[in-house]
Amino acid sequence: MTAKPEIKTLGSLKASGYQTKNIKDELRDNLRLKILNKENVFEGIFGYENTVIPQLEQAILSRHNINLLGLRGQAKTRLARMMTTLLDEWIPFVEGSEINDDPFNPISRYSRELIEKEGDNTPIEWLHRDERFFEKLATPDVTVADLIGDVDPIKAANLKLSYADDRVIHFGMIPRANRCIFVINELPDLQARIQVSLFNILQEGDVQIRGFKVRMPLDIQFVFTANPEDYTNRGSIVTPLKDRIGSQILTHYPENIHIAKEITKYESELDSRQKESVYVPELAKDLLEQIGFEARDSEYVDSKSGVSARMSITAFENLLSTAERRALMTGEAKTAIRLSDFVGIIPAITGKVELVYEGEQEGAEAVAELLIDNAVRTLFGTLYPKIEKLHKRDAETPYDSVIDWFLDDKGFLEITDNSSDENYSKQLNVITPLDDLINSYRPETDERDRLFMKEFILWGLSVSKKLNKERFKTGVFFS
Repeated sequence: MTAKPEIKTLGSLKASGYQTKNIKDELRDNLRLKILNKENVFEGIFGYENTVIPQLEQAILSRHNINLLGLRGQAKTRLARMMTTLLDEWIPFVEGSEINDDPFNPISRYSRELIEKEGDNTPIEWLHRDERFFEKLATPDVTVADLIGDVDPIKAANLKLSYADDRVIHFGMIPRANRCIFVINELPDLQARIQVSLFNILQEGDVQIRGFKVRMPLDIQFVFTANPEDYTNRGSIVTPLKDRIGSQILTHYPENIHIAKEITKYESELDSRQKESVYVPELAKDLLEQIGFEARDSEYVDSKSGVSARMSITAFENLLSTAERRALMTGEAKTAIRLSDFVGIIPAITGKVELVYEGEQEGAEAVAELLIDNAVRTLFGTLYPKIEKLHKRDAETPYDSVIDWFLDDKGFLEITDNSSDENYSKQLNVITPLDDLINSYRPETDERDRLFMKEFILWGLSVSKKLNKERFKTGVFFS
């Protein structure tokens, strides 16, 4: 943050040549400069480069109020918050003003009277762009007084004014957000009569409070967010209000695993010791993101509710914590993610998905385990030869040697959750046909990833009904 400007009076501000502009022009002018300079305005937003961000920038250039429409966990509020980077770093306002009055265009009675009295000696304060963001979650209990204002009896008593005097008005959140970005999240949850109160503010600049018709041309950039589900389940945006919102922009989930991994990597809050002590194979990252894609397509998960990107983020954090806990218990300084560690992400899944009736019947934990199995099945089919449900008797398959190991040799493999890396390695390396499969079909596999790949093959064969896999309290059992 650069230093606050030293100008303290209206006279000094005039002498400096400062020119005021409204917030929509401010956003527009600064966006033009960033586009010309090839700067990335929305740093850390992945997958929207060719869809949402161009539309958002077009809306800003058009000076529109904006509605971001999309399912949960699609970075709608994040996009709105990042718009503050398009504001000037500092703007002047009349000191003591409740609504950040522009010294050159004051709209409150307080500021107009102060400037009339003090003239060029009117004291000036400065507001940083980080303080020019207001946010309100729309809930059914929000009132007109909360958003716009109400008569304040205490102010009337202290100032010895009658209720007929507009100085007794206590301003709500919207007037206090003058010259700022104001976000209303989940707009359809706002009662229709409250939405109606926004009509004039968006179009004419009138504020009506308890019979006072106060002409206040507020200077606000409105951003609304809404979930398509809300249009049918909980409420709707009333048509005249929708008509006054300049641009409606549809957000979406990541279109592929690569983008999803970028989001998870950027958003995950990891302890530096986790990063240093736990190695994560690339296939483990792919599998984690594939679980989210499976959830969005699952017949057990409510597709209208959506599956937030936060599920993958918290699941990734849980995955590393599962491996970290195991390493601490075995006294090892470093370890690597195992596929059996994915049991640790189940709490992150069950808390993030809304189940339909059939899903509730199955149970949240069973659905989470099914999503992991489905993700293994999907990725296995992209890495190794397809396993046919029906094949000719005595026909050879690439997996016969692995299956024969279970039939002819030891007959089973038990991987416990808290076994040391040495034991884990011994258990998997004894199945030598797994090495032949990897060498034949995934020879580029990093040496550090081979153990995870071996366990992945066993899981792939189990979800394809070629091996039995059973989960018990302290591990997983293949036979």
